Amino acid sequence: MTETDSSTSRRKGKFAALILARGGSKGIKLKNIKLLAGQPLISWVLRSAVDSGEFDEVWVSTDHDEIARISEEWGAKVHRRSAEVSHDASTSIETVQEFLKFHPEIELIGQIQCTSPCLQPWHLQGPARMVREGGYDSVFAVSRNHLLRWKEVKKPGEQTEAENFNPAKRPRRQDWAGHLCENGAVYFATRELLMSGLFQGGRVGYFEMGPEYSIDIDTDVDWPIAEQRVIKFGYFGKKKPQGVRLVVFAADGVLTDNMLHITSAGDEFRSYNFSDSIGIQELIQKGMAVRILSCEESITHQKYADKLNLPLTMGCKDKLAVLEEWRKELQLDWLDIAIMGCDTPDFECLKRCGVSGCPADAQAPVQTAVQFVSKLAGGRGAARDFCEYLLLLREKAKSAEEQERCLTPK
Repeated sequence: MTETDSSTSRRKGKFAALILARGGSKGIKLKNIKLLAGQPLISWVLRSAVDSGEFDEVWVSTDHDEIARISEEWGAKVHRRSAEVSHDASTSIETVQEFLKFHPEIELIGQIQCTSPCLQPWHLQGPARMVREGGYDSVFAVSRNHLLRWKEVKKPGEQTEAENFNPAKRPRRQDWAGHLCENGAVYFATRELLMSGLFQGGRVGYFEMGPEYSIDIDTDVDWPIAEQRVIKFGYFGKKKPQGVRLVVFAADGVLTDNMLHITSAGDEFRSYNFSDSIGIQELIQKGMAVRILSCEESITHQKYADKLNLPLTMGCKDKLAVLEEWRKELQLDWLDIAIMGCDTPDFECLKRCGVSGCPADAQAPVQTAVQFVSKLAGGRGAARDFCEYLLLLREKAKSAEEQERCLTPK
């Protein structure tokens, strides 16, 4: 049985967050690490779990190498689940029990659903404190809905009936509290309860999440809806990405496809994407400064920069040093700067800036380091994709103060 500190009524013992992330998803292949709004799906809940500050450890239970690698990059420990709990018929309770058998030191578990990308740190803080300090043995997340239910018709000619309302007195939404339904986002429970085969039992409590945060992803149809929802309601971390004032693009591999073409006469040329230019102009119209960095000296880069009236630094051997000069010149914090790069010379800049992105064909270490990975390749619209992402963040910022009030637990 989980011990309790009698002086504070606070449960003792190690408290772990656990995310189940099998590699064999049937609905969407490798769903758990597919990019959602530029980040692996699992990263959204991992960041909330780590930043909640409620857990002694954050774990991911998986059978897949790439899921394991990405989970560790985002701050989790990895439990390599066995084949016995990795097939289609495996249940969540079996997988959690296997994890607990390997970790006897853990007394409390907060199981977090990987496919709930709008989860906020305070959605975890509330249930965690209910279990650790409030005397609850299990707590799960719910959302309120206002759906009018009707009895299913199973035989031809059979008449249906209302199940939860009177059709003669249809309730107005504002006059009806609705129903609380499990949304699957989180299940907190003691070790004792879980080992008995239950997620809910003993003293049971619930934590209500607003419907705007309660989204699940099962099929490809859910994906674009989730992508827009997470931009507006997702948790972007302790770094506040909405204050961007300077946007920097690497020329080679971002604004171009990283190819250098040489004609038979010895002339060189590179290609640029017109849509990228439109996106850059939109950033400027919104008051953001835009600049270009290039490791190479190229007359075509200069002509492109001149066409858009953008500052350009070429022959740059230390991009971070140049960026530091720009930061001081414009009197910016690193959080005020966004950058899109693609290769080793961009790496330190990507780690330092408040918002970072890369094209779909960027080097693997770069893709791991950034916050946003475009669906498009360099020179093929990736920069425009990043511009749209920054503009969405800007819209998110406009309602940040109001949203902050809504997010504060009552």
